[in-house]
Amino acid sequence: MGPKPVEPEKVSALVEAMRLSASCNNNQPWRVVICRTPEALAKARMALTRGNVWATRAPLIMVVSAKQPDDCHDLSDQRNYFLFSSGLSVGQMLLRAIDLGMIAHPIAGYDPLALKRELAIPNEYVVITMVIVGYLDDDATLLSDKQKVIELARPERKPIGENFFDGGWGAPFQG
Repeated sequence: MGPKPVEPEKVSALVEAMRLSASCNNNQPWRVVICRTPEALAKARMALTRGNVWATRAPLIMVVSAKQPDDCHDLSDQRNYFLFSSGLSVGQMLLRAIDLGMIAHPIAGYDPLALKRELAIPNEYVVITMVIVGYLDDDATLLSDKQKVIELARPERKPIGENFFDGGWGAPFQG
């Protein structure tokens, strides 16, 4: 990912994609800190783990947080639906980023407590993901040797019958 800035209108388009995403009862539980100034990016970058050093060149980092009471929470089995609703909004944003010619990569490799502290995210919120956004470039100097190998090939996927069932659990999907 290169340092080329993301144009303001494209940042707005990503925000709009998230804003229009479906959520339980239209609760829209996600809260997103958009880091695009040098100061905000420095705060977000300091929370990255060593394996995500490649993300330090990104011109845009979106930090997605939510809390359970802001979404459907009186469900019979106490599902944390706020995580699903927030994930849907990220998925919509990822598709829009691709449509706009960018890369948007959600990651889990960060220190959520440091992000909360640095970005003033209230303690009751769960930092769900950081989404690293930018444009592809050919400079792979920040990638580890392992990451360079992974980037060259599509990762192997599980067989369909392991994740998808036809009519009941364990009955492999037949297409």
